[in-house]
Amino acid sequence: MQLGVFIPIGNNGWLISTTSPQYMPSFDLNKTIVEKAERFGFDFALSMIKLHGFGGPSQFWDHNLESFTLMAGLAAVTNRIQLFATCAVLTMPPPIAARMAVTIDSISHGRFGINIVSGWQRREYTQMGLWPGSEHYKRRYEYCAEYVTVMRELWETGHSDFKGDFFTMDDCRCSPLPSTRIPIICAAQSDAGTRYAAQYADYNFCNSFGVNKPTSVAPSVARLVAATEETGRDCGALILVMIIADETDEAAFAKWEHYKAGIDLVAIAHRNEQAKDDPSKDIYSQANKRSIEGGDSLPTNQGVLCGSYASIARMLDEMAAVPGVQGVMMTFDDFVIGMEQFGTRILPLMRCREKVQMAS
Repeated sequence: MQLGVFIPIGNNGWLISTTSPQYMPSFDLNKTIVEKAERFGFDFALSMIKLHGFGGPSQFWDHNLESFTLMAGLAAVTNRIQLFATCAVLTMPPPIAARMAVTIDSISHGRFGINIVSGWQRREYTQMGLWPGSEHYKRRYEYCAEYVTVMRELWETGHSDFKGDFFTMDDCRCSPLPSTRIPIICAAQSDAGTRYAAQYADYNFCNSFGVNKPTSVAPSVARLVAATEETGRDCGALILVMIIADETDEAAFAKWEHYKAGIDLVAIAHRNEQAKDDPSKDIYSQANKRSIEGGDSLPTNQGVLCGSYASIARMLDEMAAVPGVQGVMMTFDDFVIGMEQFGTRILPLMRCREKVQMAS
């Protein structure tokens, strides 16, 4: 199972709480985290893009760096780890994103990829006059399909004359070409999104909610596997999960209860209200699935593995055994401490990484 870290490009990481570790994003913080990831043999690091936060007492995601420039900086100070920036497709034309990707491919010597975000939080884009209207929800995956098609044409041939509903290229050029194939990631959960991922992405994030449910992702992964069988492509499932670890289960759960006590209900209400803009009734879409599985009442937007170092290793091994799972992308309550705990106390106990550790 591949290991990845979802680096904290936004303030306070992924805990929506006033009692969790409070910190601002910076290049130095993310450099420290990615250097640890590389030292411990992680396969990739990914940064999100968030352009407008959710406020509340914790100022959740009100402070964010920019993804492409951050990963370009990290590319220059790392040697082995794969790096993914996130592209908010409504903010830049695909030829610009393609050329930026080629530049970071050059800096990293072939270690760069792109995470495609279709855009769900209207407020991110209305502040800049970029929101295309509610009709975007109905056709956003068609938009992303054209977007990725243009980028891939430019990366593969240096030229595109693509003509579609959303983009029109006129002898568009991109040179030099990337040194290797640039992989595409997305995080689609709905049926429409899963079909899109199976057709256009190399990896798709399958999310879960709740605490200590490592195999609960199995149905979502199975849907992706079925979709890839129809397209005849390989799109690997990556699982997003938060790690809260300590010496004992009791100590780890004490931290989790402390974070829950400071849950920022104002920020969560703002997030949930904006998520309702999407008229989709698909039970698999992220907002609907989170509500159904009770994730709206927790101070994070992802599943949580909480326990002793041995318990975390065991649950990650259980997750790795789910058919179709290719990797896990982790967040931590405290990233610097959490990465050190993971690399020195959890990773040596993971059976699913034994061969990788022996090879290194």
